[in-house]
Order: sequence, then structure tokens, then C-alpha cells
Amino acid sequence: MSAVPAAQAAGKTVAIMQPTFLPWIGYFALIDRVDLFVFLDDVQFDKRSWQQRNRILTAQGPLWLTVPVLTKGRRDQTIAEVQISPDPKFPASLLRTVESAYGKAPHFSRVFPDFAAILESHDGQLCTLNLALINWLASAFGIETPVVRSSGTPVASAKADRLAELCLAHGATRYLSPPGSKAYLDESNAFAQAGIDLAYFEYEHPTYGQSDKAFQPYMSALDLLLHAGPDSLAILRSGVKT
Repeated sequence: MSAVPAAQAAGKTVAIMQPTFLPWIGYFALIDRVDLFVFLDDVQFDKRSWQQRNRILTAQGPLWLTVPVLTKGRRDQTIAEVQISPDPKFPASLLRTVESAYGKAPHFSRVFPDFAAILESHDGQLCTLNLALINWLASAFGIETPVVRSSGTPVASAKADRLAELCLAHGATRYLSPPGSKAYLDESNAFAQAGIDLAYFEYEHPTYGQSDKAFQPYMSALDLLLHAGPDSLAILRSGVKT
């Protein structure tokens, strides 16, 4: 994925979400459905949120993977400002956990080296690590949606007004939102005032060949890639309902 000037996104559908760590497949399905995806990286960081952790599937069940970050005395830091803690165990311990969980997955030998290379070459910033992983996964799935960071188009407003302003800044006429934002977006007239259509992205988690146990949804999208390889995009798209 690559960034594009705002003018090139004119009249197109935009989605905006925080850059999370190894997101689930619905995150990528949303990226796949829009013309421009904006990473909301200049809002306040939420400690122990999806911004720094996600789940993979092990033989014992779902397991959290967490990126250690510096938070003491940094309560008001934005996502873009968060630094990874200089933990001597990271990322080696995380990589060993992933290898143990997925070493026998059909596409492990092809996927894992690239994943490990990104973790091992991180620059100390959580946001750039998350973006590198998201861009890599999107490319591996075959998703080519252009992306930008909200910090490159700063706006002073908050919540729905911020989202509407970002859409306007990128020439969008339609905003596709995850359903989790419906409660506060429906209380606002920000998009109506901006002349932007507001729609909600409906997604039903598909199943795929994961393990010999009951299927576990909402794992990191890494789980799908390791199990389905080149079939991942078709599986990912099969859950789209809008």
C-alpha cells in the first residue's frame, strides 16, 4: 500500500481507524472496501488496548501477544508518540511464541521469515511497527488500497467532527465506519453538515481451515495468512455484508 495526495482521493469512500497491532481480518476487509484508508495516529494512546496487543491461536487456545511500551509519565501521549520499551526479551520471545503456535501451519515457512524481519527491524516506535505489519499483511492478502496517516493532516476537532474533517481534507463523499462507532456517530450531525454520506461496515467472520478443534474467530489476521496463504483474500472478502 502507498500514500496518495488528497486530490487523488476526491469523491471516494474513506475509512478511518487507529493503527492496531496485528489486527483481525475484519480490519483488512474494511481497508479492502474503501478508496482511501486513514490511520488515526494522532489521538491519545490507550494502554493495554488493541493498539499494542492482539490474539493468536495456540494448542491451548487463544493467547495474547503484547508489545511492551513506555507509559510512565506519558499519560497524554498520542499513538504516534508511543515508544516500544527496550525489553531485551522483545521481540525474540514473541517470535518464539508465534513459531510454537504456527510452526506446522501450511504457509509458515513462507510467511514467518517476513513477519520476523519486520519485528526484528523495528525502529522503537509502536506506530511505525503497527503500520509496517498492517502494510505487509495487506500486501500479502493482495489489498492495494492507498493509505495515509491522520497526523499528516492535523485537525483540531474531536470524535465525529474530527472524522468528518479528515474526510473533507481528503475529498471524500462517503465515510464507511465500523459498527462499533455507530452510537456516537448517530448522535452527531457532523457528516450531514459536511455533505458526506455515512455508512456502516457490516462483517460476519468467515471460517476457514484453522485447526482440528472448534473454530476460533477474531484472532489476528496473521492466523488466516498462515493457514490459507493465497486463498486468504477470497476468505476475507466472503465475510463482507455491505
